[in-house]
Amino acid sequence: MAETTYWTGSQHYVCDEDLAQSFHMARVLGMPLLIEGEPGTGKTELPLQYSTDLGLDLHVFPVGSKSTVEQFVARFDHVKYLRDSQIEVLNAQRQEKGMESKLSTGGRSTEKLDDYIVMGPGASAYSTPNSVLLIDEIDKAPREFPNDLLYALSHRKFVMPESGREITISEKDMPAIVVTSNREQELPSAFKGRCIYHYITFPEPDIMRQIVLKHYPSADQELVNTAMGLFYKLRDLGLDRSPSTRELLNWLKYLQTLDKNQRIDSANDLKGLGALIKTEDDMKKVQYKVLGRPISYN
Repeated sequence: MAETTYWTGSQHYVCDEDLAQSFHMARVLGMPLLIEGEPGTGKTELPLQYSTDLGLDLHVFPVGSKSTVEQFVARFDHVKYLRDSQIEVLNAQRQEKGMESKLSTGGRSTEKLDDYIVMGPGASAYSTPNSVLLIDEIDKAPREFPNDLLYALSHRKFVMPESGREITISEKDMPAIVVTSNREQELPSAFKGRCIYHYITFPEPDIMRQIVLKHYPSADQELVNTAMGLFYKLRDLGLDRSPSTRELLNWLKYLQTLDKNQRIDSANDLKGLGALIKTEDDMKKVQYKVLGRPISYN
């Protein structure tokens, strides 16, 4: 039976109450959890930390612009099948000549098509109750990709190519499925209708402090206060690409490598700004509105 305990985060992950409830609801109902939100807010980390915390099998499918359902579910290895067919013909010829030794197919038989099925993350997760499946950044996929998943989500079933074998799973045994999206394109309504939906809002300072301390429990509090104050000031500038949680953590990691006496001054001077700001126009805005002087991007 699937793991449906109410998970509220781990030593390394802050899961707020609304997200915890949505994640729990998805697992209880045997439905995927679709998480949207700006990059760097911890969407991908949820299933990674959950599986690690509970010791569950994790299956990951990072979606790209050329992703197909075949890659996600399973594919038939035609090359291996053809090679084994040729080996079987050669073995028959060798037998006719009285040769006892046989060429090996690795135990596969062309009469058993399932021997040539290469399962992807989807079929693997459906074959492993009490597992975790991450479909990461589905908004990067071709339009047909989420539509092609509708049958599997509705019927909890995958049909293996060529062999026709079905992999089915019950509602109570469904893996914990998390689908993430940065909203680069809108997902089909039919796909969203088969998911539990959650939008991760950007963390308020008190939640952000908890996140920072999860990652750097021994960090100097004055440094954390200074860095967070500047971080939220940057987010209020109306930048084209505001810095994210991930980028704050990277910046703090860099600042902590500096000499203790330099850390606060370096934070105030926004040393290592390249960890936070990622476009030339935003660099110029920060230079003009925050520093009022040329800056070092190192």
